[in-house]
Amino acid sequence: MDAVTPSEKRLRALLETGVAITSELSLDSLLQQLVEAAAELTGARYAALGVIDGSGSELERFLTTGIDPETHAAIGELPRGRGILGVLIREDVPLRLHDLSEDARSVGFPPNHPPMRTFLGVPIHLRGVAYGNLYLTEKAGGEDFTEEDQELVGLLASQAAVAIENARLYEAATGWSRQLESLNEVGNALATETDLGRLLDLVARRLRELLEARIVVVMLPAGADQLRFAAAAGDGRDQLAGETITRLGSKSGRVLERAQSERVDSLLDDPDVDPHAARLLGARTGLWVPLLVRGRAIGVLAAHDKLGQDVRFADADVRLAETFAARAALAVDLSERIASDSLRRVVEAQELERRRLARELHDETGQALTSILLGLKGLEDKLGDPSARAATGELRELVVSTLQDVRRLAVELRPSALDDFGLVAAVERLAASFGEQTGITVDFQTALADERLPEEVETALYRIVQESLTNVVKHARARHVSILLARRDSAVKAVIEDDGQGFDSAEDANAGFGLLGMRERLALLGGRLEIESSGEAGTTVAVEVPVS
Repeated sequence: MDAVTPSEKRLRALLETGVAITSELSLDSLLQQLVEAAAELTGARYAALGVIDGSGSELERFLTTGIDPETHAAIGELPRGRGILGVLIREDVPLRLHDLSEDARSVGFPPNHPPMRTFLGVPIHLRGVAYGNLYLTEKAGGEDFTEEDQELVGLLASQAAVAIENARLYEAATGWSRQLESLNEVGNALATETDLGRLLDLVARRLRELLEARIVVVMLPAGADQLRFAAAAGDGRDQLAGETITRLGSKSGRVLERAQSERVDSLLDDPDVDPHAARLLGARTGLWVPLLVRGRAIGVLAAHDKLGQDVRFADADVRLAETFAARAALAVDLSERIASDSLRRVVEAQELERRRLARELHDETGQALTSILLGLKGLEDKLGDPSARAATGELRELVVSTLQDVRRLAVELRPSALDDFGLVAAVERLAASFGEQTGITVDFQTALADERLPEEVETALYRIVQESLTNVVKHARARHVSILLARRDSAVKAVIEDDGQGFDSAEDANAGFGLLGMRERLALLGGRLEIESSGEAGTTVAVEVPVS
């Protein structure tokens, strides 16, 4: 049998490598085989394969052969694509060198790196797309790499390009499949799940998995100045439960205000980032996406720190987060609509019940007590015994007192003047009655005259004035109260001021004094409430409600 020539050996080895590649499913294992085949076919002592990252500027993978694990550990961080390696990335053409150290573009080797002189670099590209490079050094016998070596390595590079492209296409297809599955899961949950917390938790968990982020959070407004963590997935999620951050001075607050997505590669370098929030999350990078409903931001979705060596997020991550934020916004808006509708029904039912009870107290109970008074008067006139007459008189006084209490209670439940004559007449009678009962001077002024407003607006403003006066009696120790009703453009404004003992509005504005009920009523009407209070200057409650 004839001896096998070196060229035939190379061809056979190349064919065997091709067969092995087609049966290998793991990209890293496949690339490692290509590196080892390139070293064997060219007689190189060392070989490496670098895969260029998505930005096209540096290496995301670097596989080697010929260097033992101890030397690898001593060298430290793998190359990222500078020096001669960077030349191949930028120029994308084969490169053969007699001595690496003599090339002006070389940046040298790190400590503990083995010496390398002869060099062959071949780009890995397919259909004009660069995927990486094959590098070979130290050809056996100290010889230079040849044109034939370059052609052989070029064939291996073509196989590597196909493998990398197929792997990336598979990764992309798998990624899209995972995204669609997650979006379908969230969409199905929107149709079946009524608990907002569980919905937002699902959004955070699925987005974190797709982004491969350390933590993903959803924040919703809490009052006028705070954002609360409504859901979190990832490291430290348990520590965030119930926590809040300020809107002012925080990145999340800025994104909520601007209603625009933002991505930050270094939180330490961004002046908008709240140091407290960054420490709370232990974050280095982040992306923030507003939850938008009809152009209005109702919350913020944020992710921090990609897992892996590069913790920065990409533009594709922002677009994916925006897709999930749209689902989260839908969930929050639907929940708010349901809550608002339920609250409206409760308020309407309360007012209907108040009106019914007030009518029964005034008409039925009041008339019954009046009949008893008339009967006692007739009985008193017929009694001759002075002691009996005195007892009957005392009983009449008790009935009179009870009748007054019943009528006062009926007015507090629902004054007939509010339904018959409107807001101004009802508040005017309320102010007069309040002054008579408490001895507090009340100054009532109005610029509404006899104008009638929508029933729900009149009811809300009357209840707010009523609750404010109740607070004055219970807490303020005031001597003077002023009430103003006025119309300004397309809104009605009510201002209630007292000169009594104030409170800390920052702490108590939502916690007590019936102010939460005020805010809920106004939220149903799209109105707003402002409270100013101090221990020396008393309290001012300002309400504004839009009217058509």
